[in-house]
Amino acid sequence: MTDPAIVQHGPRGTAALKLIIYSFIGIFFFFVPVTIGGKSTILLDHAATAIAANFRPAALVFVTALIAYGAFAPFIRGTWNKNTTETVFSLLRVLGLVLTGMYLAGVGPAAIFQPDMLPFLFDKLVLSVGLIVPIGGLALAFLIGYGLLELTGVIVQPIMRPIWRTPGWSAIDAVASFVGSYSLALLITDRVYKEGKYTAREAAIVATGFSTVSATFMIIVAKTLGLMGAWNLYFWTTLIVTFTVSAITARLWPLNRMDHPADRDRPLPEGKGRLVAAVDAGIEQAQKAPGILSLLGATFLDGLRMASMILPSIMAVGLLGLLAAKYTPIFDVLGWALYPFTWLAQLGDPMLAARSLASGLAEMFLPAILLKDADPVLKFVAAVVSVSQVLFLSASIPCVLATSVPLKLRDLLVIWYIRTALSILLTAPIAFWAASNGWLG
Repeated sequence: MTDPAIVQHGPRGTAALKLIIYSFIGIFFFFVPVTIGGKSTILLDHAATAIAANFRPAALVFVTALIAYGAFAPFIRGTWNKNTTETVFSLLRVLGLVLTGMYLAGVGPAAIFQPDMLPFLFDKLVLSVGLIVPIGGLALAFLIGYGLLELTGVIVQPIMRPIWRTPGWSAIDAVASFVGSYSLALLITDRVYKEGKYTAREAAIVATGFSTVSATFMIIVAKTLGLMGAWNLYFWTTLIVTFTVSAITARLWPLNRMDHPADRDRPLPEGKGRLVAAVDAGIEQAQKAPGILSLLGATFLDGLRMASMILPSIMAVGLLGLLAAKYTPIFDVLGWALYPFTWLAQLGDPMLAARSLASGLAEMFLPAILLKDADPVLKFVAAVVSVSQVLFLSASIPCVLATSVPLKLRDLLVIWYIRTALSILLTAPIAFWAASNGWLG
């Protein structure tokens, strides 16, 4: 007769092994630089670069197909006229598809074919994003599917309420938002809010404080600004700055005035220490997680959907933003609002920094594009701020407005300004210190 303890121990032991092995694989893919062909970067970047270089025709077809799907999907699903914001961005995605066709066909005004316009947007940005996000989706299966987030979430529960004013279980939501897709993370936040597990204030803090672009998008920013050699410094600085700014904005208007009847926290299981409970949570998730092939398929499809929505927006909003930056004073005006902070931060060219960082409101990649030839300190600040600002009009703001979280466009614009200003002040000293130690090249 089989011993029940052995029967129980078997699946738990297997799950623990999955937790350890798959989490290690995810961490290795995202955070460990590997030198191949004299280039040191993470494996995701190596994979995307190799595909773009060796299979360019197939890569062009693949990315164009994603853009076409992103442009047509809202009209096929009938969601394009759900509200004004959705209508505007659905039309912009169609414009993105048209611009892609014009670029590939070589047809259009000379102004948009300047090296820093469509050629840069498509070859250096859209092609990279279109490849690295789906590949990153595969790697995310290992990082978030088998208990690492649950284990981490339980461990950090005691700091969530006092620092970010959110319940303990939002730790999982917060980390998932940062390493995964902000669009998927906002769907999670919306569902938890609808289930009554978040108050309005808590949901708004999570939506505007943690739902930033994923680690895979950060790779694109780092590549554009030549910071892959300092990837780990960049990633952890961005994480720390983003979460620090979120802790501050949670205590400022408009977030501190939102509805919050009572704190909602989940206690630890009775009789268990935090570390034991964390390990149990991780193993429990590993036990109930689907097979690796199923999860890889699901996260890959999520990556494809995410890329298909973002790529045409980058083409359209990115080009409009670049044209506005080059031919209109709109970002000069916005830049004056940020100038006091770039001046206080003692950045080399505070007005250039201010107007370039202000362009992040339109599209988070624009500061990276506009400052790709700046000095190392300013490039590092731009790389961090473009992510830690969280909110931008080409994607994340429409996603927030589409949820049930009671945030208005005015609220989101105020939060964007506060986050951007604080991010500049927090990042600049780190950038100067890193540069003085030769870590930024």
